[in-house]
Amino acid sequence: MMQTEHAPAAAAPSDREAFVRMRQIVKRFGGLVAVNHVDLDLYAGECVGVLGHNGAGKTVLIKVLSGVYVPDEGSIEVHGKPVSFRTPHDAQAAGIETIHQSLALADNLDGPGNLFLGRELLTPWRTLDSRRMEYEAGNVIKRLNPNFKNILDPVLRMSGGQRQSVAIARALYFNARILIMDEPCAALGPAETRMVLETIKRLKAEGIGIFLISHEMHDVFEVCDRATVMKNGSVVGMVHMKDVTQDEVLQMIIQGKRPALAA
Repeated sequence: MMQTEHAPAAAAPSDREAFVRMRQIVKRFGGLVAVNHVDLDLYAGECVGVLGHNGAGKTVLIKVLSGVYVPDEGSIEVHGKPVSFRTPHDAQAAGIETIHQSLALADNLDGPGNLFLGRELLTPWRTLDSRRMEYEAGNVIKRLNPNFKNILDPVLRMSGGQRQSVAIARALYFNARILIMDEPCAALGPAETRMVLETIKRLKAEGIGIFLISHEMHDVFEVCDRATVMKNGSVVGMVHMKDVTQDEVLQMIIQGKRPALAA
């Protein structure tokens, strides 16, 4: 297995508190070290790409942050406070939501039904408050996508970009300030991809912090401020997108070597 040196922690502004600070995270599965002493930071209003080939360790690292896996070593701080996540619910309670590639939507339910699935709003008589759920869902979904008119359609009949909007709206309604987006534009056409990228830009403008897992270099360079590249469970390096080219990042992914300007 190719060995890569441990990169230093990502350089970031010192005058503001990190939304997320992961330090020296290690995750093992038997004899396999899937994540090997990895550091990762996220600040308000920025999008950080987490890049690497399949098996690089990026998905395991993000699952540690989302509470799916408990790290074997290392520490996590959220908004400056140490946290210890044992379940995804713990991460959600800390304001971290994951938008999975599968989206985890119920095809037979409409937008409001999916947004409040498992967390339905009730009337004082303990019945479903459908009118309020429709109103609340409409507000948050249209904030993301002003042209979204068919929120009462079953999501099975929605476009890929609209389905992404529903999934993101579900996270934002429940006060997530940190989003993990796993391949949000996979299998989307050009128009729908544009919709999702514009949504990410709006979220950044609102101060939301986003981790983006993507294989699409064009998307990464359009919306990400920084990127951390992983290979064989270790960090190859952190780069600011303005300082590198797509070819240089691809070489980091493929060869596991940092360009001269990488931190």
